[in-house]
Amino acid sequence: MSEVKVNKISPRTACGTVTLGDSGDTFTIPSGATITNAGTASGFGATGETSWDTTVKTTGTFTATAGVGYFLNTTGGIITVNLPAGAAGSSVALADYAGTWQTNNVTVSPNGSEKIGGINVDVTLSTEGQSVTFVYIDGTQGWVNVLDSTSNVRGNAYMTATVSGACNTLATAPDCANAKIATFLGPGTFCVSAAAVCAANNLVSYMVVAGGGGGSAGCSGGGGGAGGFREYESPVTPYTSSPLDGNPGGTAITVSATPYPIVVGAGGAGGPGTTKGLNGSVSTFSTICSAGGGAGGVGNNAPPVRDGADGGSGGGGGHTAAPGGTGNTPPVSPAQGKNGANSVPGGGGAPGDAGGGGGGATVAGTCGSTNQTGGAGATTSISATPTAYAGGGGGSSLSGGSAPQVAGGAGGGGNGSLSGAPGTEGTTNTGGGGGAASNSTTGGAGGSGIVIIRYKFQ
Repeated sequence: MSEVKVNKISPRTACGTVTLGDSGDTFTIPSGATITNAGTASGFGATGETSWDTTVKTTGTFTATAGVGYFLNTTGGIITVNLPAGAAGSSVALADYAGTWQTNNVTVSPNGSEKIGGINVDVTLSTEGQSVTFVYIDGTQGWVNVLDSTSNVRGNAYMTATVSGACNTLATAPDCANAKIATFLGPGTFCVSAAAVCAANNLVSYMVVAGGGGGSAGCSGGGGGAGGFREYESPVTPYTSSPLDGNPGGTAITVSATPYPIVVGAGGAGGPGTTKGLNGSVSTFSTICSAGGGAGGVGNNAPPVRDGADGGSGGGGGHTAAPGGTGNTPPVSPAQGKNGANSVPGGGGAPGDAGGGGGGATVAGTCGSTNQTGGAGATTSISATPTAYAGGGGGSSLSGGSAPQVAGGAGGGGNGSLSGAPGTEGTTNTGGGGGAASNSTTGGAGGSGIVIIRYKFQ
């Protein structure tokens, strides 16, 4: 192999042309060698090619160099790019470094009287994840954008999801353009199609309400307890939550790209005659399980039939000096419900012969000579409209004269009866407890539960 060492190669005539080798020859530039262009290069790749500067530009103004691409980070504020003086074939490329151009824009300014796309004006780049390449053509069109990408391939900034199941819905929250609300009136699936790259945006708000307990009858039955009520408000989807909001201190749910089966608990059946009603059924989302409401106790039977049942909220006791059921069973924090009321001992007249009211989400049931109401539920705006859920069922009494009902708790609790009328059912999809009955008629069934999930989608 021959080797020639020279310091300079010049043509034989002034301003002549030097040809290296013949067509088909290969010239190898070894690793570590550098070719420096101090003049004008032609034929080395396509016109408009760029070399990227990986020193990220942040806020402020700078003048671009022809043939260079820049990564622009507008997290801290806007950036202005002054284009260099145009020369045919020169290029400048710009790319959104942090995916923030939609918040803090980039302004591109032509040099002096030169043009961008045929007009001597500034242009604004305002699309998240955008990248552009400008090539200078001539004095008529100036700098022309020859490559514009608006696809953000960094990953999803926000999660996406779908719902399945009859009567279940997914809608944009009317109180917040950045949130969607998935409402489950029955069983179904909350399917997260894609998780957000930002973990905070995968933290969802939720409300899980179980089915209410059934009311009972006998002489004077106890009202059904409300289904367990559990809620968590994510800071990325704010709204006016209930007093039982589990943030902070409760159970946070950060979702991933997977299906989440949803269970919506049915209300417990009301008890006919001297048969005790049934507890409500559980509702679940992910690791959150709300317990069904406890059934009310029968008014004239032996323990434990006359005792209010434990549950999300406890059922009221039957009138023969029976205890109410214990709420928040099994225990969670914050508590998912309150206790049912103890009954008033039987005595053949007021203040006797009264079954206890079922417990509600925030207030225990009551019982007395004129007051055996169900406990109040919890009011939340997770659905964008303030709504009460999980009210306890009203108790019953034989001593009410012609009055037809005892009030169930606010939040879907069924009314209890006076003087032999049947109990009223808890309201569907509220988790309200069923109202109690007297004179061995039939207690009201508990209301079915509901699950609502709220998440940030843009």
